Amino acid sequence: MRAIFALPLAIALFSIVGLVSALTGDGFRDALSWAALGVPVAAVGWAMKARRT
Repeated sequence: MRAIFALPLAIALFSIVGLVSALTGDGFRDALSWAALGVPVAAVGWAMKARRT
């Protein structure tokens, strides 16, 4: 179970951290939100590339 749900859980946590930091402040929190919300986008891009090959 841990091996199956580890990566989706990590992506969900990055999404939550990114959304909360975007809503709660400016400056450093904006940069944190961009980075954290980029992780799920990068994961989808990686999965699409891996599926094509």
